[in-house]
Amino acid sequence: MNGPRKPGPAAPGPSRPGSLVARPGYEVGYAKPPDHSKFRKGVSGNPRGRPKGTKNKLPALNEERMKAIILEEAYRTITVRDGTKNVTVPIARAVLRSLAVNAVKGQHRSQRLFSELLASVETSNRTTYDEWLKTAIDYKIEWDRELDRRKRLGIIDAPAPLPHPDHVVIDIRAGTAKIVGPATREELAEWEKWIERRKIFEEELEDYQQMLEDATEDTEIAFLKAEIAQTEKILRIIRQALGETE
Repeated sequence: MNGPRKPGPAAPGPSRPGSLVARPGYEVGYAKPPDHSKFRKGVSGNPRGRPKGTKNKLPALNEERMKAIILEEAYRTITVRDGTKNVTVPIARAVLRSLAVNAVKGQHRSQRLFSELLASVETSNRTTYDEWLKTAIDYKIEWDRELDRRKRLGIIDAPAPLPHPDHVVIDIRAGTAKIVGPATREELAEWEKWIERRKIFEEELEDYQQMLEDATEDTEIAFLKAEIAQTEKILRIIRQALGETE
């Protein structure tokens, strides 16, 4: 029995703009995208996204990631209003500034917290400085004894200490200690260069002063006085760099 014939596949016609066209023998459909929209092997589909494997990566045993995050956030800069202008400051400074302002306004909790923070910082700084002062005094005493021992025994080939105890200046009245000389081999090399330069400029200064005594013409006298002033200025800078006092 003959019934109505089903329509066959439509003859291929010109593609509409934007239509998907598959290569011959390749069916486009579910889970089968056209070639041009496939991900290419070795090419990320999200090149600016999170690096592979970082989502659930645990910190190494020697890492303290939370501390790192806290420090990063504490020193991340933000823009805040300061009087009539905007300023960019780290978050830690912004928080402390807000705390200090509230303390000045009379908020007792802010006053107490700010006072405790200030006392804690000052105590910590003082403790650190006291330890440094004690270390400097002990260092100077021990090396003075060692150098005296070397001198008595005639030891001249032993390496000199860095820093030299003569360069560790202790002010007991002020409770301070400072190093006015080289403390490392690199600084020692630089120090020796400055000493050599000082010697050269000192010799030049003596020559200029001698020439000034013998000069008779006004232009020559003016020139030599200018050179002397410039050389003395350079020597002051060098002596300051070497920690020498006038």
